[in-house]
Amino acid sequence: MGDEEECRVALLNGGGAAKEEDWQVVASDGKLRRRVWEESKKLWVIVAPAIFSRVVTYSMNVITQAFAGHLGDLELAAISIANTVVVGFNFGLMLGMASALETLCGQAFGAKKYHMMGVYMQRSWIVLLACAVLLLPMYIYAEDVLLLTGQPPELSAMAGRVSVWFIPLHLSFAFLFPLQRFLQCQMKNFANAAASGVALCVHVAVSWLLVSRFRFGLVGIALTLNFSWWATAAMLFAYVSCGGCPETWNGLSLEAFAGLWEFVKLSAASGVMLCLENWYYRILILLTGNLKNAAIAVDALSICMTINAWELMIPLAFFAGTGVRVANELGAGNGKGARFATIVSSVTSLVIGLFFWVLIVGLHDKFALIFTSSDVVIDAVDNLSVLLAFTILLNSIQPVLSGVAVGSGWQSMVAYVNIGTYYLIGIPMGILLGWLFKLGVLGIWAGMIGGTAVQTLILAIITIRCDWDKEAMIASTRMDKWSRVR
Repeated sequence: MGDEEECRVALLNGGGAAKEEDWQVVASDGKLRRRVWEESKKLWVIVAPAIFSRVVTYSMNVITQAFAGHLGDLELAAISIANTVVVGFNFGLMLGMASALETLCGQAFGAKKYHMMGVYMQRSWIVLLACAVLLLPMYIYAEDVLLLTGQPPELSAMAGRVSVWFIPLHLSFAFLFPLQRFLQCQMKNFANAAASGVALCVHVAVSWLLVSRFRFGLVGIALTLNFSWWATAAMLFAYVSCGGCPETWNGLSLEAFAGLWEFVKLSAASGVMLCLENWYYRILILLTGNLKNAAIAVDALSICMTINAWELMIPLAFFAGTGVRVANELGAGNGKGARFATIVSSVTSLVIGLFFWVLIVGLHDKFALIFTSSDVVIDAVDNLSVLLAFTILLNSIQPVLSGVAVGSGWQSMVAYVNIGTYYLIGIPMGILLGWLFKLGVLGIWAGMIGGTAVQTLILAIITIRCDWDKEAMIASTRMDKWSRVR
């Protein structure tokens, strides 16, 4: 498709409006339809396995909590706190840092500099492993950290003990996340999906063996998670090193130790960008817990957040897919292709988001029955259902735009946008509505949705005004620079 025809179908070009007859020409020859179909196929090759992998990973945590719940209320609370506060904090940071590979490996794959992808992954291993070691005190002194957050002493002590047993799980992040992104960037997400599926079966079997059969208690639960995550990493490394990626993996290389500082800066920017998003709605639960008579509100909010978390696996898969597709096209020097990939991904994710928005609005007084039979909690969830619906709708667009940022290498800029919109607008607005206007959890959540809406609007404006040909040139320069680093 030539430049003139490209302009006719561009929705995010920021240029002049297309003439009506131009749209008719494009529609009549069927090129637009065929191009959308081809781009959709490329996108879903990444998105479909990514959805499966993320749902499986989330399910492993649910299974872990289910086994802990059968041990006792205190054990369930200890696992939940350790997972949310200690492991969750580090998970978000390490996952964010690994997303730097989506920029570098994605653009290298598009530029056909395949040998550099394996080097980038090894650099990521080094950087993430160093970061993991620096974060170890959070596991070792987890009890003290939890006491500082106001958790009861008995709960803090038990969660602190189990956190120490989660150290192998923590170290697995440094190896697993780069492997997943390395494969994702070369359209081999099926390997991630297969490894996740096997790991889920292993997780269920080992959980039953260690917790139910041998009664190892919380230690058994921690050991199971450690084993499952390392098993996933081992399966993916075996696939990569045993011939699954002949063009992109040439074995361990000393090149991985060169250019580490530049890699650290990009990884840190990626980590901050995604962490600020990951922590944002966790703060909502903390703020709600400080309200008067907060028990019902927290119960209702937990149900809504669980629904939101399950559905969020789909937009997060689009985040991955968009990042890879944009990076591939920019690496290939095809700015218009990157723009078109952005359009197709945004529209597809928005349509799915609208479907779930309608579903939540239509079942506003019924979906809480999945989790509770308490009329009071069901009514509270009903009151929050509109906010849940709009959160899901916003989440159908925001991760896609963040994926564009990752694919383009804009992590540092988006980190500043997230600080401003989330923490200088959203949280203060939530506190203002929740306490000053006495709207409680409804006000807190509404204010924080406002922060997300502003962030989404800013990212949309940045994307619409983007000079994609310039971004392709920047990607080419970046690849040349990083390829020369030895």
